[in-house]
Amino acid sequence: MKTQKSNFRKNVFQWAHELVRSTGKAFAVCLSKAWAIYRLRKRMANETVKITFEKVDGTLKTAYATLKNTASKIKGTGKPNYKTVPYYDTQAQRFGSFRLENFITAY
Repeated sequence: MKTQKSNFRKNVFQWAHELVRSTGKAFAVCLSKAWAIYRLRKRMANETVKITFEKVDGTLKTAYATLKNTASKIKGTGKPNYKTVPYYDTQAQRFGSFRLENFITAY
């Protein structure tokens, strides 16, 4: 029987491996960023978090993101994607996502 702890570690390491593949940086650097993304998702599950990330066109975007009370709004397969981080933008009232490697900071 799998425990919850092994599941979150699996996610962190899959994010880290995806970062290594996409950026070519050292695994230790990518693992550190993967843990930051894990902490971000954990905070978003309980509260609204101000995040900053780089958009595809190179500009910076700041959003107030959450995952709290969004289960009824989600449509789709629920299949995990280890290349992007989904969030609900409370200002724009819509879902969005950003690439793992583009995450900058969370306040």
